[in-house]
This record gives sequence, structure tokens and C-alpha cells, in this order.
Amino acid sequence: MKLDVYNLKAEKVSDVELPEEIFAAKVNVDLMHQAFVRQMANARLGTHNTKRRGEVRGGGAKPYKQKGTGRARRGSLKSAQSVGGGRIFTPKPRDYSQEMPRKMRRAALRSALTVTANDEKIIMVENLSMPEAKTADVAKAMKALAGDKRVLVLIPGSNEENDNFVKSGRNLADTKLLQARYLNIRDLLKSEKVIIPLEALDVIKSYLG
Repeated sequence: MKLDVYNLKAEKVSDVELPEEIFAAKVNVDLMHQAFVRQMANARLGTHNTKRRGEVRGGGAKPYKQKGTGRARRGSLKSAQSVGGGRIFTPKPRDYSQEMPRKMRRAALRSALTVTANDEKIIMVENLSMPEAKTADVAKAMKALAGDKRVLVLIPGSNEENDNFVKSGRNLADTKLLQARYLNIRDLLKSEKVIIPLEALDVIKSYLG
């Protein structure tokens, strides 16, 4: 697949051939779903906690006698039927993380990149070089390249010119900046456009190619 390469003014400067093993791979929807669910599960803190019958305070004495009151028999005010009593089957702290082999995770990423490419969501740019950090310039570039879409911009690495772009673009509402080596399926699927500099493409090829 061949795509045009633009500069930050949305002017075509060249073209590039995307590697077929990454951007024209076999799409495995089930694998993409598994990778997405895993990522969302691993993001959960699992710190929710409720008190059960054995953890609430009080309830030492029998609230009233067993017989003769016409009421249901009660042995403790700590039961769930009582106000302030313990809860039943409510959450406790737990680990939600899921394991997934690296080969499967990378295959899922290739599937997601293939879907993104087939949907014409990928925009290749020459570089992210900016002489100074200026948010208005990045906003203007994103408007020219992607319109009003939700944009994922892959950052190839850290250098002074890229850092100027990062400082300028990290406060834009519909623009997410992400290091290319941290590319993940959730950000790919949530974005309407994906901007990939040529250097970031090399990073992707280094571990998915």
C-alpha cells in the first residue's frame, strides 16, 4: 500500500510504501477484541471495597427475644437486612489483570493497523519538526491534516524538535500524542485519524515487522 507523505502544512512532499506484513495483515477480529478487553481490564485498579457481615461494627447482643414478639427471629443487627449491616456478594479488592502472549498482542496490533489503513485513517507526515513550541501552530497543522477528527499522533522519539511539537500539542482537546513504541489497540480503535511520521513508521517496523 502506497500513501502520500505530507508536511505540517498538508502539502505533499513524497510518498511511502507501507509494509504489507503490518498494514495488509490478516484481520483477526476475535484477537483484536481479546487484546482490547485485556487492555481495559489491566487499566482497572480493583481497589473497590465494601464491608460484609463480619466486618461491620456492633451486633453483639441479640436485638430482641426469639419468640413472642410476632416479628421474624433475629440473631444480630449485622445482617444485610438491617440498616448499617453488612453487604452480601459486594466487591472486594481484586486483580483484574489478564495475561496475553506477546505474539498474540502484536498480531492484534497488526490487525488493528490493517483495519485503520483499509479505512483510510492513516496520514503519513514527513516529520514533526517545529522551531519553537507554539500551540496555535500545532492546532493549525492538525486542522489542515485531519480536519475536526479525533487524532492520534505517534511520536518517534525524544529530540528538541519533537519536544516542541509535544509541548505544543498535548493540550489540544481532540489530539492525543503517543510514543510510537507504546502504540496500543485501544488508542488505535478510538481515533478517527492516525498521524504517523516517517521516523515513527521505522519504530513500528522495528517490533511489528
